[in-house]
Amino acid sequence: MNNEFLNPKRVLETISLREDMTACDLGCGSGGWVIPLAKILNKGVVYAVDILEQALSALKGKLETEKLTNVKTILSDVEKGVRIGDNLMDFVLLSNILFEVDNKEFVLKETERLLKPQGIALIVDWKEDSPIGLKDRRVSFDEIRSIINAKGFKIEKEFDAGKYHWAILIRKL
Repeated sequence: MNNEFLNPKRVLETISLREDMTACDLGCGSGGWVIPLAKILNKGVVYAVDILEQALSALKGKLETEKLTNVKTILSDVEKGVRIGDNLMDFVLLSNILFEVDNKEFVLKETERLLKPQGIALIVDWKEDSPIGLKDRRVSFDEIRSIINAKGFKIEKEFDAGKYHWAILIRKL
């Protein structure tokens, strides 16, 4: 996995996910992670959250094509809070979103709020030295690690999620 571009299906296969889990993809975009996640969680529910209506519209089209009915789309700004209840998620995904937000602490606090006790979250973002992708707002592994340690999470695993991305799996305490 280390020498290839980010492959959501392969990354998700490295995590212990049960098919009946409830999950949330914060900043889902047009569904690069939602589709493989919904296929793995075929007896669960995936909440796909994004601030852009056109991204969610594109995702809905892909869901119809793939005949996936276990995804609920939510138009919401993760920096202002997501309209989902507390302690409902087994798994939260934050892929390539932290470099885009101004308040990383709030987004991680929101992740903590959404997760059930002992729930897990996967954070994936650009490596600082990656020659591709947006460079001006990248977040370092160390910066995220320090926020996580202050927010009531335990780091389960840190790994490369491809040639250009790092990943960290955390558990809510």
